[in-house]
Amino acid sequence: MCGVTGIFAPGRDAARLAYFALYALQHRGQESAGIAAADGDTLRSHKKMGLLGAIFDEEVLGELSGHIAIGHTRYSTTGSSAVVNAQPLLEDTAIGTFAFAHNGNLTNTDELRDGLPPTAVLLASSDTEVLGKALAAASGTMMDRIASVIGQARGAYSIVLCTKDELYAFRDPWGVRPLCLGRFSDGGYVVASESCALLTVGAEYIREIKAGEVLRISADGIESRVVHVEGERSALCMFEYIYFARPDSSLSGRSIYMARYEMGRALAREHPVDADVVMAVPDSAVPGGIGYSAESDLPYVEGLIKNRYIGRTFISPDQKMRGRGVQLKFNPVVENLRGQRVVVVDDSIVRGTTTPRIVRLLRDAGATEVHLRITSPPIMHPCYLGVDMASYDELIAANYTVEEIRQKTGADSLGYLSLDALVASTGRKRAEMCLGCLTGVYPNVPVAHLTKQAPG
Repeated sequence: MCGVTGIFAPGRDAARLAYFALYALQHRGQESAGIAAADGDTLRSHKKMGLLGAIFDEEVLGELSGHIAIGHTRYSTTGSSAVVNAQPLLEDTAIGTFAFAHNGNLTNTDELRDGLPPTAVLLASSDTEVLGKALAAASGTMMDRIASVIGQARGAYSIVLCTKDELYAFRDPWGVRPLCLGRFSDGGYVVASESCALLTVGAEYIREIKAGEVLRISADGIESRVVHVEGERSALCMFEYIYFARPDSSLSGRSIYMARYEMGRALAREHPVDADVVMAVPDSAVPGGIGYSAESDLPYVEGLIKNRYIGRTFISPDQKMRGRGVQLKFNPVVENLRGQRVVVVDDSIVRGTTTPRIVRLLRDAGATEVHLRITSPPIMHPCYLGVDMASYDELIAANYTVEEIRQKTGADSLGYLSLDALVASTGRKRAEMCLGCLTGVYPNVPVAHLTKQAPG
């Protein structure tokens, strides 16, 4: 889920542009952040744990001079949440030093690690470092090295990489994680995980970087190479549409906001209910809630106000406050709930620990009925491609029926969006998506990896 960006902007302060692009991608990771910048002669880097605004200031950005930069904001899956795993990572090769940043998760890390030369020294605990060592150990030009590693690496990876004078961007041959390309009006280019970052830095969206494509951006312009591997197929993660991506982003020309709005409309058709008002759990479910309201002709109200300053924090509440976790994050709008039969639209139920607390919070605020409507099908399988989606034991839908989940949440009714309606809302074909967490069918995960993780 991490956010990555790359800037090639002659005559401009690339690190500053990367900083603001990362701000637009902060929702994709809040554990650590970093920027590496190059000026044609020198490559410098700065990274720390925490949020972007606490890591960078004018003095730090001033030291990251140059017209090339890459940036990363981290959400950890493989590798602990520690500064040694913060990105960008730096590697030395026979053709010079490079910095790189990775969004995704490899499924054959052990195989790649076993193939490294004995001289390779691993200091971190992430799959990203193994990927970097594999790039360093490859031969030829940087483009040749990247193409070679794409032929070996399995899993999800959208990567930005810079040398002292060039910027590279590439995706795995399945295109599981997003990556797009934009252009500045006065020259130069930007790549980013989401299109919202392009608008933030004043760049024009050009296109999505293709699955398996490697872009080389230099003073000579853009060079593209597409690497094909056996068994490849388009497999963009469905959860980008359901939850990850910002609503003001687009994927392959499809507005995330409108996709979620259509999910809500379809949910109202599939699971109507006699109620008084519709609300959504902020923030990602809001477009779906508005869509449900429009299709059902029920008024949309704000039922919960999200505290924008409660997120991932290094200050843990004491035991009494910990039990009030939902109240720390949300406050009910009592006037919109008291005496009302409420439809609550949310994007997903994963472990099922938060949803019962939300239902109780709404009932305590005076709601007479609470009807849960979810803009995704039940999540029944873990993710192996870059999402911390829990194990089979933790996934509530892998262990209980819909009716049993309804009882556990305390809702008066519960309805999930069908898989067909979900896919239709994206404007894409089912065969073009990764639906592993919903169906258990993954695009490029080794059978041995699945067997090792399977229940029982």
